[in-house]
Amino acid sequence: MKHPGLLTNLVLLLAVFAPGATAGLSDYLDKLGGSVGGTDAGKNAAMSSLTDQEMVAGLKQALVKGAGYAVETLGREGGFLDNARVRIPMPKSLAWVEKSLRALHQDELADEFVASMNHAAEQAVPEAAAVFRDAVEAMTVQDARNILSGPDDAATQYFRTHTESTLTEKMRPIVARTMANTGVTASYKNMMSSAGGFSGLLSGDATDLDGYVTRETLDGLFVMVAREEKQIRTNPVARSTELLKKVFGSVSP
Repeated sequence: MKHPGLLTNLVLLLAVFAPGATAGLSDYLDKLGGSVGGTDAGKNAAMSSLTDQEMVAGLKQALVKGAGYAVETLGREGGFLDNARVRIPMPKSLAWVEKSLRALHQDELADEFVASMNHAAEQAVPEAAAVFRDAVEAMTVQDARNILSGPDDAATQYFRTHTESTLTEKMRPIVARTMANTGVTASYKNMMSSAGGFSGLLSGDATDLDGYVTRETLDGLFVMVAREEKQIRTNPVARSTELLKKVFGSVSP
């Protein structure tokens, strides 16, 4: 509050000239204080109405729903390529190649390369399902409390913390194999040849395409998990079971 002295003087004046009015003002200030500083307390009180079993079960349902949505949405043809949120672009270190190709009216070579990377990601995504399931099963009561009282992406953060290294390990070989099978390497060679080579000048993402596509695939997965999590938290219609309604309804604004 910018002028605490002014409020104090007002209370004193009311106390002198209208003793009966101070009770109403006091009640109002108590309510005001509760609305400003009582958000966390309100959440905690709401959470206390849930049993540990309900809280954990509800959070597990939300995690399964979010993971299932991400895997189903992305793990199909066009799942990455046709989705502007997660579409894997040309690596930044190859921006000059893309610019050169488009200047030479060889757009199809650049488009073919980008499409092949995205198709590789789409085929690798289903591997995430089992890893996500293991992370859900490992969730503790304290994890559930942290997620439920946390920000809109708290469950996604939990997933990322508990699955990213395992997903990277499991998905990279699939990405590599799929990229070979879907012609990413061939597309890359055709693109570089048409752009004039200069492969010796490349570094980072341009020389580790498997790593680049794997990282982008994981980022896309977590983007979609976060999207579904926010829906469950903020949109009652997205709470598709009675347990989700009870758990997330208890902490909704």
